[in-house]
Amino acid sequence: MIVKLIDFLRDRLQLVIRLSYVGLALLVAWDVVFVSKEHAHTAAERIPGFWAAFGFIACVVIIIVSKWYGHLGIMTREDYYDN
Repeated sequence: MIVKLIDFLRDRLQLVIRLSYVGLALLVAWDVVFVSKEHAHTAAERIPGFWAAFGFIACVVIIIVSKWYGHLGIMTREDYYDN
């Protein structure tokens, strides 16, 4: 069942991408029109889509820092035990 769904979506990848963009645009429009900004704690919270952008940037920073930290010494060579 899941494999058939994945194959179905993979065959229609461009449609899935376009529908994702439409969904994202609808969510931003919903935020602009319907979400009250009266009780925002900071000025940044009044910007539409602020928390979405903040979350995206935070994820990118976490990925970059973890890759840097991993290359610093946590990751070892594949032949580590052969030596």
